[in-house]
Amino acid sequence: MLSEELTQIPAISALAESYGAAILEGGLSRGEAALYVDPVRIIEICRFLKDEQGFSRLSGVTAVDWHPVEPRFEVVYLLQSLPAGQGGPPQTARLRLKCRLHGEAPEIDSVYGVWRGADWYEREVFDLFGIRFREHPNLTRILLPEGWQGHPLRRDYPKHGHKYDYGEET
Repeated sequence: MLSEELTQIPAISALAESYGAAILEGGLSRGEAALYVDPVRIIEICRFLKDEQGFSRLSGVTAVDWHPVEPRFEVVYLLQSLPAGQGGPPQTARLRLKCRLHGEAPEIDSVYGVWRGADWYEREVFDLFGIRFREHPNLTRILLPEGWQGHPLRRDYPKHGHKYDYGEET
């Protein structure tokens, strides 16, 4: 159930009307709305927000590891609705979507098909947290070498990292 304050935001009201059961909870933090949504419906929710509500910009995708709590991971999508016209004061709306994921090998559908800009963001989350994005066109490491073991931003990753020999790289 969303608060009355959240339902006063037109995009959230329209989203709740179309995808009510997929919105698990929500709140306001520092004047910005954040919604927890069903990860199974992430693609259709993002498509609706982009096509119907004007959230044309994906400004980031990141993750949080809550280890040892389950669900362990959250994938966070940072969306922006940019002003469409030149007349009047610019109005930029921001919205955070969050999806909770369970287990050691979490997966979620890629939003690359909605926003091409998700490409490197999802690769970074995959590289550093080990979250797989299904249907991503090139889900490979982006910051660490291909042979790297583990995912350094997981809370159970060794504090001093794993021993790694850079000797063979030039």
